[in-house]
Amino acid sequence: MKTVAVVAVPPVKAFDLAMPETLLGAARVASEPGYRIIVCTAEPGIVPGGMGGFDVVVARGLDAIDEADIVIVPSTGSRGTAGEATLAALRRASARGKLVTSICSGAFVLAQAGLLSGRTATTHWGLADELGTTFPDVTVRTDALFIEDGPITTAAGAAAGIDLCLHLIRADYGAAVANAAARAAVVAPVRPGGQAQFIDSPLPPENGLSLAATRNWAMERLESPLSLDDLATHARTSVRTLTRRFHEETGLSPQKWLLHQRIHRARELLESTTLPMDQVARHSGIGSAESLRQHMLRHVGIPPSTYRATFTRTPK
Repeated sequence: MKTVAVVAVPPVKAFDLAMPETLLGAARVASEPGYRIIVCTAEPGIVPGGMGGFDVVVARGLDAIDEADIVIVPSTGSRGTAGEATLAALRRASARGKLVTSICSGAFVLAQAGLLSGRTATTHWGLADELGTTFPDVTVRTDALFIEDGPITTAAGAAAGIDLCLHLIRADYGAAVANAAARAAVVAPVRPGGQAQFIDSPLPPENGLSLAATRNWAMERLESPLSLDDLATHARTSVRTLTRRFHEETGLSPQKWLLHQRIHRARELLESTTLPMDQVARHSGIGSAESLRQHMLRHVGIPPSTYRATFTRTPK
């Protein structure tokens, strides 16, 4: 079990503050909790909420950070004005090699602590210019839901915090555990960190049609070759319209979306089966064992054999 310290920097947003408990608390490994979550703050007691929100009561002080494996700083109305005690505790955690993360405007706290200096980070797209102007030594990107730069991970707006939490679960315990946590929280299990923060046309087209049915159809056929023509035929539209609407609805091209789903399927098969690598590649639609190896290295960072040894949930 890993210990997670969620740091409340007033004024807090209750939704972001509760998010790690909701997602990480749903992670179960062999029926046991995967995480112990502790909410802490510099001055325990009543912590003010944001404008129009409500106050919360936090019992633990910053000593919780010292015993944590992972530190999360959720969104806060304090942009660049966090107290020195909080900043010092975050610096200690980073110096000790702990994973330090932020959600939305929590990136301002990490930047104030100096943890983002010389690094690439993200925050809510509406705050990106302010973050970059206030802390010019930080490279700010808005084309990502979350960004890992060494031991520091930053997430965009509130919903991206969900993606961050699921990413943490996948990194610690594998895709199967992360999927189960996503199902428990009734959220989508896979949104890659490099996906755009927002889409230009979030609502379905005026004719009421959506590509959701086509995406579900493709998910049931990942092991088969699927071309743009195949997807367009199922959606009863042109390839050009299909591509445009895929970007509108997912922020990804059809090809990138398919690849992410296939890699995710391969990860599940590596965790839950003893299939040879060539069969894992075939059943996930990736093709050959060598292609699987290359994609895993590029997108996950380790070869499939190492991934299986790390995350397998079945006897070898």
